[in-house]
Amino acid sequence: QVQLVESGGGLVQPGGSLRLSCVVSGSVFSVYKMGWYRQTPGKQREMVATITSGGDTNYADSVKGRFTISRDTAWRSMFLHINTLKPDDTAVYYCSANSALDSRQYWGQGTQVTVSS
Repeated sequence: QVQLVESGGGLVQPGGSLRLSCVVSGSVFSVYKMGWYRQTPGKQREMVATITSGGDTNYADSVKGRFTISRDTAWRSMFLHINTLKPDDTAVYYCSANSALDSRQYWGQGTQVTVSS
């Protein structure tokens, strides 16, 4: 199994920046892809950014140019650097990891990001 713990959320003014962190533990060796997703009440969880073991990244159109996903080479930590925050970015942000060991997608507990003046 893989355990994920997010941190770094908070209240930020529009135009501000944040860095979200995700600490990974457990069967880290089996992880081949990780990502950040977000969800607001009444809406489906949506992909924000993903990164593969080969370093390939993918971003939602709404965050391209503002969000940057990164990770350490050992898959122990993953980050989401967020710039130029907008009120529409307000959501609970979740860290996820795909494991080749059991073909499961694991999730963290989420961290709240609120963008408001």
